[in-house]
Amino acid sequence: MIRFILNRDVVSTRVNRGSVLLDFLRRERHLSGTKQGCREGDCGACSVLVGSRVPGGVRYRSVAACLTPVGELHGNHVLTIEGLNMDALSPVQQAIVDAGATQCGFCTPGIVVALTGFLLASPSLTLAEALAALDGNICRCTGYASIRRAVQRLVDGLGPLPAAPERRLEKLVRTASLPAYLIDIGRRLDAIAPEPAPAAADGVPVPVSGGTDLFVQQPDNMRHQPLVFLGRDARLQGIRIDDDHIHIGATTPVEDLKRDYRLVRIFPAWQATMDAIASTPIRNRATLAGNIINASPIGDLTIMMLALNAQLTIRGSCGIRRVSLDAFYKGYKRVDLATGEWITEIAFPYPSPQSRFNFEKVSRRKRLDIASVNTAMHVETAGGRVSHARISAGGVAPVPLLLTGSSAWLTGQPVSCVTLTRLIDLIDSEVSPIDDVRGTAHYKRRLLRRLVIAHFVVCFPDLELEGRLP
Repeated sequence: MIRFILNRDVVSTRVNRGSVLLDFLRRERHLSGTKQGCREGDCGACSVLVGSRVPGGVRYRSVAACLTPVGELHGNHVLTIEGLNMDALSPVQQAIVDAGATQCGFCTPGIVVALTGFLLASPSLTLAEALAALDGNICRCTGYASIRRAVQRLVDGLGPLPAAPERRLEKLVRTASLPAYLIDIGRRLDAIAPEPAPAAADGVPVPVSGGTDLFVQQPDNMRHQPLVFLGRDARLQGIRIDDDHIHIGATTPVEDLKRDYRLVRIFPAWQATMDAIASTPIRNRATLAGNIINASPIGDLTIMMLALNAQLTIRGSCGIRRVSLDAFYKGYKRVDLATGEWITEIAFPYPSPQSRFNFEKVSRRKRLDIASVNTAMHVETAGGRVSHARISAGGVAPVPLLLTGSSAWLTGQPVSCVTLTRLIDLIDSEVSPIDDVRGTAHYKRRLLRRLVIAHFVVCFPDLELEGRLP
């Protein structure tokens, strides 16, 4: 039995654990405010908030209901557009009305939910943060100017909000921004959470982390699989940094990676990179381990981890083993992972003060799209020479590719235009792109050449390149 709180009500259900929340809301509970749009997590029409018990209150995250399995909601609170309604309009709803920020209305519930999630969770109540909270919401009427005006009205009317979840929720209720019943949700969740989560059905267990790709590619198959939700295991979450390594729990949401101040301090472009590769609702569910196991040749996070020399900790019935990420891929969509094994942690060496890291990506859309080509470079320098180098590339081979030959050659070379010119030629000899819907092989080779130049522009800003490269 799966038990969770849906808006005001405790729900008990025996639906398949892999059934997605969108179908449950619309078909089982007849809550039609959560709209069915793309069913791929791209449009935001099905946005809901999922609240989980944390020390000091309930933490809410905006997620795409079309990609969220019901089985993972055990012991959580699901808040839909219907659950936000009060006798009067909330400040979010009123701002949308005052700015005329709704046309056909199909996208409006998702926008209201996403902005409410911003009020509940954002560490910074700025216009930029509010607009970023809408990065997963599409308006098919293209009414973005009026939506932006509504967001500006909302932000202008905000006072300071406490950082602690419970205190922030209390203030939002006092200011009629949220319905009063939410105050009691934490206590009500405590009555559910101690109950064991339902066991997987008979069969070989299928571990699932965020599932943001699996529920797009195999929705019908996932509905009937004996799923085991790894995200329910707190031991697999979190970021730990010691003297030598950065350790990331396998099911840590990508949004937590983005927000971690230590990673932001180490990698100055970290947050901008995370914003570009996935929207907020996807980052709230997607995980680093999921991106790695998915084995896409153009997985953005995988390409980054290859350049950072990541190592995987893998657990199974035979115990624990460790595998270097660059040895994990055995062919297209084939990985070094046996049935019953799963990744528990990803770790990479703590970058030295002399190191520089850069990630580049080109896709059909500027943001939130699958890459045509992506690449990362991590280098260390000493005395004007490269003392360590790792360059990775995606979209140019059947697997996420560490450019081992080029990386080895670059180590020891002077930082110069001559080095860059030779490096580009070496990289071209290591890759084997193919023609596909994201571009021809020739186009991808050209892209990678330009992106490697971009690495040098970012990592070596004092290097004069203009007019000195082919």
